[in-house]
Amino acid sequence: MDKNAIGIVELTSVAAGFRVSDAMLKAANVELLVARTICSGKYVSIVGGDIAEVASAVDVGKATGDAAVIDTCVLANLDASIFPAVTGTSYTEVNEALGVLESFSVAALIEAADAAVKAASVDLVEIRLAMALGGKAFATLTGQVSAVQAAVDAGAAVLTARGLLVNTAVIAAPRPEIVREVV
Repeated sequence: MDKNAIGIVELTSVAAGFRVSDAMLKAANVELLVARTICSGKYVSIVGGDIAEVASAVDVGKATGDAAVIDTCVLANLDASIFPAVTGTSYTEVNEALGVLESFSVAALIEAADAAVKAASVDLVEIRLAMALGGKAFATLTGQVSAVQAAVDAGAAVLTARGLLVNTAVIAAPRPEIVREVV
């Protein structure tokens, strides 16, 4: 499946989350990237695929979830590194520097991570979404110090513009103990 978009449906109900995820998969040719409970008793369903299919799946998710829907979005033309980072299948090693973007929102964090990897020559290590984070999300990336700084600045600008930036960090030559926490 050619993926260039992600669709997100966040819900107040776990039961509604299962129903919405199933309906989205039945309605469109999309791949289920994440479907799980997240902090504060919510549920998130994230699908990937072609923009038109993802948009269709999200529309069905909104209709199916009805009053349980907290928020939805479709993010298009994403960098290919976003998909394995969201699903936890990225295996990038941290090298010269470690960058961290932290957000109050899952969707905003994915958008910021996309801006970061498009702004500089960095590798996305991971995107961690709202699990054991009080509903927040964070992304880690690596590369040369100057590139990591530029990428973090670009991602932070996206989050700041949306009022959802929690914090950032750029760590040159991170200690191995810190790297173990990331990967």
